[in-house]
Amino acid sequence: MRVRDLPLSQSVVDHFSERGVRELYPPQRAAVEAGVCEGTDVVAAVPTASGKTFVAQLALLTAEGPGLYVCPLRALAREKYETFAALPGVDVGISTGDFDATGEALAGNDVVVATSEKVDSAIRNGASWVDELACVVVDEVHLLGAERRGPTLEVTLATLRRRNPDLQTVALSATVDNPEAIADWLDAALVESDWRPVELRTGVAVGGDVAFDDGTSLSVDVAADRETGVDDVDPDAVNGGSGGDDAGDDDAETDPTEVTAALVSDAVADGGQCLAFVRSRREAVDLAERLADDGLASELGVEDAAAAAADEATEVDGTLTGRQLADCLRAGVAFHHAGLRSGHRAVVESAFRERDVACICATPTLAAGVNVPARRVVVRDQRRYGEGGMSWIPTLEVHQMCGRAGRPGLDPHGEAVLVADADTREAVRERYVEGEPEAVESKLADPGALRTHVLAAVATGFAATETEVLDVFEGTFYARETGAGGLADAVAVAVDDLVAAGMVARETGGVEDYRLVATAVGETTSKQYVRPETGERIVAGLRAAADLPDATTLTAFEVICDTPDMQDTYLGNEERADVYQFARTNAARLTTDMTDPDDFEGWLESVKTARILDEWIGGATVEELVERYRIGPGDLDSRVERAEWLLSAAEALGETTGISVPAVSRARSRL
Repeated sequence: MRVRDLPLSQSVVDHFSERGVRELYPPQRAAVEAGVCEGTDVVAAVPTASGKTFVAQLALLTAEGPGLYVCPLRALAREKYETFAALPGVDVGISTGDFDATGEALAGNDVVVATSEKVDSAIRNGASWVDELACVVVDEVHLLGAERRGPTLEVTLATLRRRNPDLQTVALSATVDNPEAIADWLDAALVESDWRPVELRTGVAVGGDVAFDDGTSLSVDVAADRETGVDDVDPDAVNGGSGGDDAGDDDAETDPTEVTAALVSDAVADGGQCLAFVRSRREAVDLAERLADDGLASELGVEDAAAAAADEATEVDGTLTGRQLADCLRAGVAFHHAGLRSGHRAVVESAFRERDVACICATPTLAAGVNVPARRVVVRDQRRYGEGGMSWIPTLEVHQMCGRAGRPGLDPHGEAVLVADADTREAVRERYVEGEPEAVESKLADPGALRTHVLAAVATGFAATETEVLDVFEGTFYARETGAGGLADAVAVAVDDLVAAGMVARETGGVEDYRLVATAVGETTSKQYVRPETGERIVAGLRAAADLPDATTLTAFEVICDTPDMQDTYLGNEERADVYQFARTNAARLTTDMTDPDDFEGWLESVKTARILDEWIGGATVEELVERYRIGPGDLDSRVERAEWLLSAAEALGETTGISVPAVSRARSRL
C-alpha cells in the first residue's frame, strides 16, 4: 500500500515522499485496513520504530474536525509538536504547563499536542475546545498501568469519550500482554504486530560472550585490571527510582561495567552507535566517564562535532554536572538522566541523532522518552532499588530499552544485549528474552488517585450524587476490570474521605438521594489541579502560618514542600544532622512541629527542599545549590517550577478561605 493511495492531500503526500515515506509498513497498512482513516477506533500495539507516529498522523489528518495528540512527557510532546507542525497546511498548538488554566488559546488549531495532565486540567477549568474534538490519539497508552500518570490518563480519556460519543479514539502502545483488553475497553479494532523495520536480535552476555536468540553469537575482548564500582548510594535509590550496585567482581571477565564498555566499543568500531542503560544517575555518569577513556569520538571520526556539542553543553550552565557532561561529550560519549537540565538533554539528544556522539549512558527514563535509536543497546542492570529493596525491572520496561536498537535505513539489524553473570544468565534470558511483557492493569483504585478524580467530577459539576460519580467512571478501564460492585465500594470510600477532609459536603436529604457539593476549598483545590491531600495540607499550613509572629518566605516554601505534589529531594546520610539542626534553629518560622510528622524522613526532605528554594530566591546560584545540596541542576529546575505552581495554589486557597499570609505572595513573586 502506497501513501499516494491514501485519502491525503497532494501536498501532504509530497511532504511524506520528500522524507522517504512512500510505502506503508505492515502495521500501518493493517491500521488503514482497520479503518483508521475512516473514523474507526483503533488500538495499535506494535514494537518501537514500527511506524506508530504515521498511524497517528493518518488519524488526525483524515478526522472531520480538530484532533488531540496526548503523550506522557513534555520532551516527547515537543518532539511530536515539531513533527505535526511540519505537515503542510496544519495548524498545531502545544500545551504542557499552566495547570490552573483552560488553554482556550488552543482553540482553532487543527491539532493540539498536550500531556494528559494538561488536558485533565483544561477539562476541570471549563475548556470548551475539548468538546469540539473529532479525534484523540493517545501515545504510550500502556502507561495506564503507571502509578502516578496512569489514573489521570485513564480518567481523561474516559471523560473525553463520555462528553463526545462520536470521538474517534486511536491508542498507540508498545507490545503488552493484554492489548485485547485495552481494545475491548475502547470498543476499538486491534492491530497487533511484532513486525519491525529493522530486525532485532536479543542476547545475554556473560563475560565477553553473547548468545543471541537467533542462534548467533558474539565475543568481545573485556579489559582487565581496571577498578570499577560506586562508593555510595545514589539519590535515585532512596527515591525509589534506582540506585546502588549489587553487581561487580574482581574478575574483570565478569565485571558488568567492563563487559558493557567492551560491547559499546565493539559496536562503535563497526561504525554503529550505542545506548547503554544503567539503573541510576550516578552510574550513568560513571559509565560515561569510563567510556570517555576509550576515545570513541576519534573511533567514530567526529572529534570536531563532539567538541562543538561540548561547547553547547558548557553554555547551558557552569555546574559540575554540566562540566562533567561537556568533558564526556568531547570524548564522544554522553549521559542522560532526569537530573539534567532540559538544555543539556536537548544537546545530548540532538548530538546523538546527528551521529556526533557514539554512546549515551542513560537511566531507563530515556527508553520511554524521545526518539534516539542506536545500532546496539546494552542493558547493564536489570534490577534496581525500590521500596522493597532490590527487584527486577518490569519486562515491558526492558523491552522498551531493547526496542531502541536498530535505525531504519542505517543499520542492517539491531542488537540488544543484557549483561548478566553465570548465576543470573538463565533468569535474565527467561524473563527478558523469552518472557512476555506484563499486562496493563488500572491504577485508579489507588485511594489517592480516586479521591482526586472523584473531587474533580463533583467540583466540575459532572456528578452530584454517588450514582452520577459512578456514571462518570463507568467508562474507565478500572470499571471494566473491577465491575460495578468494586467501583461502587471504592467510590463510597473516596467520598467519605473527601467529606472528612472538608472538600465535599453532603446536602441534607434521604440516604439514597443526598447530593454531593464541592466546598469552596474543594472547588479551588480541583481547579488549581492539586491533590485533595495537598489542598488540605496547604490550608492547614496557611492557618498555622497566619498565627506565626514571623512568617517568612521559608514558611511559605515549607507549607508547599510538605505536600504530596512536591517531589521528594534526596537526603544523604551526612545531611540529616545538618537539616535537623536547621529545622530546630528555624522552628519559629515553620508550620509543622518536628515531633509530629508520621514520616520524619519525608518531613526532613521537605525542609531541605524549602531551604533550597529560599536560598534560591535569596540569590544563590544554580552552581552553588547543586554543589551544596547534592542535587542535579534539572532537579532544581523542576522544584522551582513546582513551587511556582503550588504557591499559586496557596494564593488561591488563601483567597478562598480568607487566610492572609503575605509571605506566600512574596515567595511567589521572588521565585
